[in-house]
Amino acid sequence: TYAGIKFQEERGWYRVEKPVADYLRTVHQLPGDDYSPLAFDVCSESEAKALDATVADEARVKRSASDELKLSAARPAGTLTTEDLPKASEEKDTRRAKREKD
Repeated sequence: TYAGIKFQEERGWYRVEKPVADYLRTVHQLPGDDYSPLAFDVCSESEAKALDATVADEARVKRSASDELKLSAARPAGTLTTEDLPKASEEKDTRRAKREKD
């Protein structure tokens, strides 16, 4: 919260007056630690739109055929699956017993 404005990350961008923006540009995530990352992305509207576009492109997971892709190898026959594991009732208790005092 600064100057009566409660900033919530989930809400996204805020439009603020220049004096508020100038102060927020100096705020770090850890107060008093000048080496911690900045707490706010302070920029113009056009810079914010460009930043949003870049983040959206990076978040895109779909790959195209021209991308350099690693081979996704199939499992060989006889691969162990969860169905091959023993059921909870069949498992042996392998915990170590507590040591008794002498």
